[in-house]
Amino acid sequence: MVQKINSLPKDKIKTVILAGSRDFGRCPLASRLPAALWPVAGKNALESLLLHLADQGIKKAAICAGHEKSLLADSIHVDESIKIEYLEESLPAGTGGNIREAARGSDYSVFLLLPSSLICPPDIDNLINEHIKGESDLTVFLEPDLNCSSDSAELASGIYICNSSLLDLIPEDGYFDIKEGLIPKMLLAGKKVHAAKLPHRAGGFRDCHEYLREALENIHNIAQLNNLKLNNRNGSCNVWAGEEIYIDPAARIVGDVILMDGVRISEGAVIIGPALIEKNVTISKDSIIVNSIIWNDATIQDNCSIDHCVLDYKINLEPFTNVLEQCVASGTKILTKSSNKSNAKNTPARKTPVKINNTFTDNLRVNTLEGIKFLAPVLIFISFMWSYWPGLKDLWNTWMRSDEYSSGLLVPFLAVYILWQRRQMILQVPLKPAIFGLFIFLFAQALRIFGLFYLYGSAERLSIVLSIAGIVLLLYGWKLFIKVSTVLLFLFLMLPWPNRVQSAISLPLQSVSTSSAVFCLQVMGFDIIREGNVIHIGNATVAVAEACNGLRMITAFFVITGLVALLINRTWWEKLIVLVSSLPVAFLCNTLRLSITAIIFTIIKGPYWEKVFNDFGGYAMM
Repeated sequence: MVQKINSLPKDKIKTVILAGSRDFGRCPLASRLPAALWPVAGKNALESLLLHLADQGIKKAAICAGHEKSLLADSIHVDESIKIEYLEESLPAGTGGNIREAARGSDYSVFLLLPSSLICPPDIDNLINEHIKGESDLTVFLEPDLNCSSDSAELASGIYICNSSLLDLIPEDGYFDIKEGLIPKMLLAGKKVHAAKLPHRAGGFRDCHEYLREALENIHNIAQLNNLKLNNRNGSCNVWAGEEIYIDPAARIVGDVILMDGVRISEGAVIIGPALIEKNVTISKDSIIVNSIIWNDATIQDNCSIDHCVLDYKINLEPFTNVLEQCVASGTKILTKSSNKSNAKNTPARKTPVKINNTFTDNLRVNTLEGIKFLAPVLIFISFMWSYWPGLKDLWNTWMRSDEYSSGLLVPFLAVYILWQRRQMILQVPLKPAIFGLFIFLFAQALRIFGLFYLYGSAERLSIVLSIAGIVLLLYGWKLFIKVSTVLLFLFLMLPWPNRVQSAISLPLQSVSTSSAVFCLQVMGFDIIREGNVIHIGNATVAVAEACNGLRMITAFFVITGLVALLINRTWWEKLIVLVSSLPVAFLCNTLRLSITAIIFTIIKGPYWEKVFNDFGGYAMM
């Protein structure tokens, strides 16, 4: 039976956007940056799609982000008119599986499935009308057949609308594809599938060749969708120009070209369209750009030739560089034909590797000292270890001899593991040194001198973490510092508490632990006599020593929950609940341990067995 729909309010539609992840190896640009974040006239493709959906009245969208949730969330800037939910897949779920994940906990009647990388997103009302008109459970949208030789793969747009009744045909977990899994199941179950053509090409792309083709074929649509102003220089071309651009009178533009904000075109430069030049691109004297796309902040120096290419962010091409039919990512080498003015006519062209400035170098602005950026952290680490060696050695001894703080030994290694887990996100952060880090570092050294002079070991140990924070901020800047700030806070858990603080807490905590154990035993029906921190139960006497006050359990639990909070994908308040819960959980576990130990001591006799069970009880609580 077909689930008939006569009308379809947009608040009953949940949009599912397949953002996927990077394509490692096959496409250099897709290996560096997911296709969803490739620019289309000033905004990345996913952001343009979300803004288009919001303008069309869609209220909620679920983005299936693969492993790129943090990167996508940081790169998307849309207003609150559309609510975004990120679905992070630990394993590939497939198109049908993504609908299943987006449907969990919701009551939407219809699901609209869209790929994230579309050059010209279709009109949503048109899609809905086609679905209603087809009276089907699933509508598959095809690209218009502009070429009779096009095969089915080229006609597939990757856009679907399906009714919620199809959720019964999708397995509860695992990979499930619409074309290979859902449609065959629908046909066996008597469900109806409808195919409809889009009014114009949506321009979906997966790699740089499809991106180049779709973008250049849809230059007019891109300009219209982004409300770009037409600025014809003569009758032979259409130029859509942004703000604050400069075109030298001696430069020539032929064909349809989009020039985004801040583009500068020098004397003698030639641009043959269709071409798309993104923001703040500089095209220097006598360079030629043919049917290409150049991303933000690129610099094309004198006498370069770019033909059917896509150039990454902040590319810097040296003079006399020729690039033909390539997609060049930052940080890679390309083989080009190179020459110079003196021997261009007499010397045969030869292939020479040309380095492209990478993002890391550009952000640090130390292009001439490229080797130092790798050597500096190593030298700073060695200097730090040499300077703090006595303090680190003392910290190590504290971990070894004190049960309360032995868990601190794990903290540095866990911090490194967390950073490794976040490495993809960290590598995408632009780096810009911040001088404020120097003040934090100097404050840490002043605190260290104070601790050494007045014999406050805790002050010197505190300066270790503050120095690390200051160095990170000084070398890498605020954006990276904010990304790793929670890890820096986690490092404080490796430090012992000041003696005064520990003394002020230990005795009251010991008394409270005794009282809670006595209460628990009395609830269970035992006759208890308490003398200070000594419990008399039957013929046994149990002394609640200072080591049994629960402090060691609290510190260990706090390290564990801190690690969990940094690794799980939850909201900040859920992580805070997990972190704060370690205190009552540790206290209850310690009470349970003391109570069970007191009961067991009435059964077993002998100091050896009492010590064995006491130690075992501590490990069991963990």
